[in-house]
Amino acid sequence: MTQTDPRVRMWSPVCAAIAKLLAPHAEVVLHDTATDRVLAVWNPLTRRGASDPSMLGELDRLDPADDGVHGPYEKLLPDGRRLSSVSAVLRDDGGEPSAVLCVNLDRTPLDQAAALLAAFAAPTAPRPEALFEQDWTERVHQVVGAYVREHGRAAERLTRDDRLAVLAELDAAGVFAVRRAVPVVAGALKTSRSTLYALLADLRRSRP
Repeated sequence: MTQTDPRVRMWSPVCAAIAKLLAPHAEVVLHDTATDRVLAVWNPLTRRGASDPSMLGELDRLDPADDGVHGPYEKLLPDGRRLSSVSAVLRDDGGEPSAVLCVNLDRTPLDQAAALLAAFAAPTAPRPEALFEQDWTERVHQVVGAYVREHGRAAERLTRDDRLAVLAELDAAGVFAVRRAVPVVAGALKTSRSTLYALLADLRRSRP
């Protein structure tokens, strides 16, 4: 956690309070809009940490006159869990985006008790693409998570044919044109980079 950053010092009590209130089912992430990197994470749900890429996308297309809060919208983790997420754009004295505070709530307990809690479920708003249009990792999580849910197998239990099917969809979406894609996909599929490279080679050799 970058405690020397004045934004972390300013917002840390708020972020910590939200994380404690919703623990252990929610993470709170503070993003740096200037460097497009994570400033700090409270109660992380993934391995993401301070200084990791945020990939927020362009902020200048957001309406500065709105209340700066976007969501709740749906996100996915690589293991198929659904998140309800809210993003708040924090602006400096000049009205420019200074940081983005995101709260990601694991919806698993709500999904498991859907019949009981349906009347209290929060509505889902469209995802603000201006914030996340560059987040290609989200596409990886969507594809892997959807396949895991559809076939009822955890990522580490996927067969070779399963993984080839997932890789074919990701390749068609252009994910592997991104330089850092292989380690992200390997992590989502719970396999090694060398295995992933071998599967990719087999996939491309099998094409006419």
